Amino acid sequence: MNKNQIISSFEFHQSAYERHGFNFQRRYPNEEFCRFMGRNFFQTPLTERKNIKILEVGCGAGSNLFLIARELFTAIGLDISSEAIKLSKEMLAKYNCSAEYLNSSMVKIALDNNELDGIVDVFSSHCLNSEEGSGFLKEVYRTLKVGGKFFSYFPSKNSDTWHLEKNNTLDKNTLNGLHRKNGPFYGNFHTFRFLYPEEYKSLIEENGLKVNYCETVSRTYRGMKDRFEFVVIEAIKE
Repeated sequence: MNKNQIISSFEFHQSAYERHGFNFQRRYPNEEFCRFMGRNFFQTPLTERKNIKILEVGCGAGSNLFLIARELFTAIGLDISSEAIKLSKEMLAKYNCSAEYLNSSMVKIALDNNELDGIVDVFSSHCLNSEEGSGFLKEVYRTLKVGGKFFSYFPSKNSDTWHLEKNNTLDKNTLNGLHRKNGPFYGNFHTFRFLYPEEYKSLIEENGLKVNYCETVSRTYRGMKDRFEFVVIEAIKE
């Protein structure tokens, strides 16, 4: 793959799900997402959970979405890849639960204003460039109810990857894919956006939400030679 060649997120993910199926993605929920659900939604009585609508953008093969559905919340999965949605339906059926689906971009969410109690973005909106990322956050604000929560697990510019590949940028925050062999997430040749924690907090608040939780988690790769950091952020629509 020539690093000067831009491949769309749709092309990349549709092809990857077609070729690798469930092996393209983890099978179980992201740990920080589980903590978000515990902090904000698990105290809701089981009999009332169907009234709470939670959307996951970039739901992929359903590794996070099935937790929302199995816990009896109204689950909605959005993904640009029809193949991902097909796999997600299979995943949820295995756990005897189901979700509603939107086969579209997260920049234009086909839901009403003030409809959602929660929106979850687990390593998905980083596929958008800076302009699209701002557009997505506008959609988050529009579709959340007052009191609704937004959760995001997002690549941090404190990662070694950003500093070692930032000569290959499409805009001030976005790489034209990850082309460093043996680097974390090598082979993701679509747009790949990074933000410093304080940048992401400011961007979210510029789009009308109030950030009430912002932390980072990191892990190392290749025998601790490569460090990759993630921003874990939560916001509310007041």
